[in-house]
Amino acid sequence: MTATRVKRAFKYRFYPTDEQAAELSRTFGCVRKVYNMALAARTEAWVRQERVNYNATSAMLTAWKKTEELAFLNEVSSVPLQQCLRHLQTAFTHFFAKRAKYPRFKSKKKSRKSAEYTTSGFRFRDGVLTLAKMREPLDIVWSRLLPEGAAPSTVT
Repeated sequence: MTATRVKRAFKYRFYPTDEQAAELSRTFGCVRKVYNMALAARTEAWVRQERVNYNATSAMLTAWKKTEELAFLNEVSSVPLQQCLRHLQTAFTHFFAKRAKYPRFKSKKKSRKSAEYTTSGFRFRDGVLTLAKMREPLDIVWSRLLPEGAAPSTVT
């Protein structure tokens, strides 16, 4: 009999320094920009009746980072940028399966500002969390301890 792993979500409040807040703000903006550009590219391909998948959008991201006007994408961690492309792929999967409407563009004003870091995008040791491209760890208020032996797989 194999042991099944249950994923659970825990919410904690944290207080970033001004430098960390600026880095997070840049990351949120870049995630939104990449999501919207990938959605636009996939919409154009849809009109031309072409199929664009995650691998194609990931290759587009690499090309975008090499252009002069989008060079700022290199300043933030690539993990949340790749993750937003995965979220877009999931949105299209749900759309094609008729479980959801066509994906929408993220607005600067209304959309929830978030970025998802997978295990390669953060370091968690001894209750200290450090995100990629940040010098210092985040100041987290631990309202409750993580269960014994639990390690975060993603940080949003």
